[in-house]
Amino acid sequence: MCSQRYSSFPSTRLRRLRSREYIRRLVRENNLLPSDMVAPMFLQEGKNVKEVIPSMPGVYRLSIDLAIQEIKALSSKGVPAVALFPSVPDRLKSSGGDESYNSAGLIQNAIKRIKEVIPEIGIISDVALDPYTTHGHDGLINEDGDILNDETIEILVRQSISQAEAGIDIIAPSDMMDGRVAAIRAALDSRGFQEVKILAYSAKYSSAFYGPFRDAIGSAKNIGPQGKKSYQMDPGNSREAIREVALDIAEGADMVMVKPGMPYLDIITRIKEEFGMPTFAYQVSGEYSMIKAASENGWLDEKSAVLESLLCFKRAGADGVLSYFTKDVIDWLHES
Repeated sequence: MCSQRYSSFPSTRLRRLRSREYIRRLVRENNLLPSDMVAPMFLQEGKNVKEVIPSMPGVYRLSIDLAIQEIKALSSKGVPAVALFPSVPDRLKSSGGDESYNSAGLIQNAIKRIKEVIPEIGIISDVALDPYTTHGHDGLINEDGDILNDETIEILVRQSISQAEAGIDIIAPSDMMDGRVAAIRAALDSRGFQEVKILAYSAKYSSAFYGPFRDAIGSAKNIGPQGKKSYQMDPGNSREAIREVALDIAEGADMVMVKPGMPYLDIITRIKEEFGMPTFAYQVSGEYSMIKAASENGWLDEKSAVLESLLCFKRAGADGVLSYFTKDVIDWLHES
């Protein structure tokens, strides 16, 4: 009777590999490290300025001097790169976004100053026109409100070259104009900037999760009811993302991005499996603000929820993650 009872027991018990912390760590398939994290930062003019972003608790618009202090701390704890986003005053905005390629502009100045003080940090800079246009779109528009793809690319190239001249490490075109990666790569190479890398926002969806970011850079009030659906991807499409990535790789992208992150884990996985390219995810402002709000209401444990969400990006295939939680995450990882 005893032998009959024991013969029915399973010989394989997966719970044995979950029974203690040491064994869970030993067999864990994916781990989150400081080197996986990129810190997005919002910059603004001035000195010693730290401005609250109401829809993103704990995130601020910083003047360059304060941003440098924060970047120093991040770099010392193992963060390999930061991503810069400008909040420019309305007086510098125009329909053509000319301020985007001003050699003495906010981002160009920030790149130079950061590199002088922290040369080891990688600097990623956004290439798109939405922070600089009066209409809040990533590209130029005609009188009917339609995006002018090819004319926009000419401005994006000028923006990219101005950033390269300032000392940028990685150009990150997030505009979703067709053909912009090829044009930027050709322009960089022809001017001697072959070492400047391109991280293409290849699968950038027209998402409801961008709202707080648009508040942060001051473009939300200008976009209009149509939004950015005519150039950002439809959330219902996945095969199209594969086509977008394939085109960007063919045009010279060194790395590709999926944005937003958590709602598009399947896209990250498909892209990684299909191309094996360095693939990044952006845990966007809406994802950040949701976790923050739930945590502040006591509905989630913030640390646990954040670390789990970031580990999910790694499991899906992301090589790195842009997250507004980076500063906290680095401290949590060092604690453990």
